[in-house]
Order: sequence, then C-alpha cells, then structure tokens
Amino acid sequence: MLFLPSREKMYAMDQMNKAIVIEDEQAIGQLLKMHLQDAGFEVDVYQDAETAFSGMQIKTYQLCLLDWMLPGVQGIDFLKRIRPHHPDLKVLMLTAKADPDSIVNGLESGADDYLTKPFDARVFSARIRNLVRRSQYENQLKQMASGRPVTENVDEMTIEGATIHFKKHFVKNQGVEVHLTPSEFKLLASLFKAQGQVLTREQLIDQIQGEDVSVTGRTIDTHVFALRKKMGDWSTHIETIRGVGYRILISADDVSENLN
Repeated sequence: MLFLPSREKMYAMDQMNKAIVIEDEQAIGQLLKMHLQDAGFEVDVYQDAETAFSGMQIKTYQLCLLDWMLPGVQGIDFLKRIRPHHPDLKVLMLTAKADPDSIVNGLESGADDYLTKPFDARVFSARIRNLVRRSQYENQLKQMASGRPVTENVDEMTIEGATIHFKKHFVKNQGVEVHLTPSEFKLLASLFKAQGQVLTREQLIDQIQGEDVSVTGRTIDTHVFALRKKMGDWSTHIETIRGVGYRILISADDVSENLN
C-alpha cells in the first residue's frame, strides 16, 4: 500500500515546477501526479523507461520520481542512461528493494534520494521538500560561483548556523569555533558539499583516505560519532542512512521530520 500526503499537508513549490513520474502501476502513478500537482508541479506520467526517455528529449524536468521495477528497461538502468545528460535533475527512486546493497546501487547510479515502498506520507513529503531545498541551494551556490561548478572556489558554506571554511580549515557552530581533527573536517566538508545527498561509507572513505590515513567503514562511523559530539545540538543535522552512509539535513524542518 502507498501512503501519500493529504492536500492539506503538502507545500508550495517556487522554482521546481516540472516533474516526471515513471511508474508502471497506473493507480500509483496517478496518485503521485495528483499530489505533485497539488504541490505546484506540472507533471507527466510514464509507465515505462523508453517512453519516458523520449519525453525527456522534448521537455526539461526538475524532479523525477522513478520506480525501480519497470517493464523492459529497469529504472536503475534508465537512471544510468540519463544521469550524464541531466546532471541537475533531482531523482527520487521508489522501490520495494530495501536491502542496503540495492540502496547503495541506486545512490551510486545517480539517484539523489531513495524511498522504499510502502512509505509514510510525512517521509514522502520530507524527501520531496529536501530535494526542492537542495535545488534552490545549489542555484544560490552557482550564482555565488559565477558559473563555475557548484562548490568550486566557494570559500565557505553555512547550514542552519554551522559554517565551514574550506580553505582556512575551520568550523564555527553558532559563532563558536569547533576544533576538529583533519579526518573529521574532511568528513564534514564532504557532507556539506553533498548538499543533502546521501554519501555512502565507501564515498566518504575515498574523501578521507590519505597517505598517512587508513580508513574503513567502521572508522567512518567512529569519526561521525566524534563529530556529532563536538557539534552538540547541531548534530541532529547529520542523518544516518542505516546500512548505507550519511547525509546532512540542510534545514530545521527536515531535522524535525527526521526526529518524528
């Protein structure tokens, strides 16, 4: 069964106004369309990947809800095919595959987020809201970077009162400097730059690994534990994706949804 938000629970969208839903079960596809329309999206629904791919040749979308189990070309293969050509498209993968290996595969294939069926209305709402905020945040960073890649040459970033300065290697939380080890700093910097996207433990290992540093998945968990302790109450912005990795929740609203 699919649990979706009521009309009263949904929210207005300002910048992301075109969504594509690729879902082979017609009833679910129409429900997703209805609720996204209530949120202010113009929505197209396709029941297979090939037809959806043709539709994407003539229209630009900002959001994609993608079912994994599709007839013909699977959702995961469709995602790998389109991602190089649509780097700014926010993709929420919907599937009954809940095992960590599948989640990691989906994220590493280019999904921005992953939601297993059946899902609760509040979770669906929070995930869409998070993708919208990420898109808006990336647009702001692009303007700051004057056309350069999103985080290239951006000296610092602030998320809900916590500021990280990449070049000077310091972090402030509510204006107070936080002393981090080099590995903790690299970890937090990676999460900030991901702007809400889930980073797997393997991806974080690649970011932290160095000539004098040997990192494993368990080491990452230890660094996150220490980082949360040093960041105090702000640490609720660091979300654990069980069996997969971590991400930063980029707003207080997302934190409150995560705690409910």
